[in-house]
Amino acid sequence: MPGARRVLDAWDERPRWLVPVALGTVLVVLLVVVVVVIVNGVTAVTAGPQCTVTAPPNSPGLRPTWSGSVEQTDNAATIAGIGWKMGVPDRAVTIALATAIQESGLANLESGDRDSVGLFQQRPSQGWGTEAQLTNTVTATTKFYDALLAVPGWAGMDVTQAAQRVQRSGYPEAYADHEPEARTLALAFLGQAPGALTCTHLDLSAPAQETVVRLATDELGTARLSGSQTADTGWAIASWLVGHATRLALDRVTFDGRTWTAESGTWTQTGPADGVLALHRAGTP
Repeated sequence: MPGARRVLDAWDERPRWLVPVALGTVLVVLLVVVVVVIVNGVTAVTAGPQCTVTAPPNSPGLRPTWSGSVEQTDNAATIAGIGWKMGVPDRAVTIALATAIQESGLANLESGDRDSVGLFQQRPSQGWGTEAQLTNTVTATTKFYDALLAVPGWAGMDVTQAAQRVQRSGYPEAYADHEPEARTLALAFLGQAPGALTCTHLDLSAPAQETVVRLATDELGTARLSGSQTADTGWAIASWLVGHATRLALDRVTFDGRTWTAESGTWTQTGPADGVLALHRAGTP
């Protein structure tokens, strides 16, 4: 096959610099493929269930936006709700959120360093309670606030100092890294940033995991979740409801003439500002 021989001879006589160039081209192509796969993967993730908190404009010291999973948002709602129920200062809610972000990424972990468990990675061996208690988000959060409020002068400390007095972490400086996002979350869940929390692409096909009355009583200390509310209280409860929308199978929350729906994922003006709170569970009239 003289034609094939000429091709082989030509390949043998190619300049030596073509070899690394060819290999480099292959590597570039592979890199592009990997990047495309990664980008597509990220796109798929961000298109799934997600919640976002947006800080008010011109808010120095706050993170402009925070986005997290349904689980993270649900746990953030619990932390803020328990703080609201206990009547702790807003600063305490920020410290609790920053601590949980650092310790567990707002996940109710079943294990951790040594015997650490739960949102705050509290350790049964250090007297925090049993493993069952510390993986109960309501109990664990209540224990954190009790410990924080018992620290003399905690309110005058920065986040790192206050959290460290409670947690005794090996990396105390890390708590301060999460203060901006914790403050952004706290504003939404304490009702000081109306409509700041949105949740999109929620899957409400499963039955509710708990009744609204029971969860509200445990976390907020009240089951009065409809009717007239003051602005801060109404928005605090409305944000709490949206944060727990998947767990409670809620497809609509309305307060003060603005409505969030699971279908749209956003808050829209649907009526006059009237200070009235209402909710609707998926699959009910």
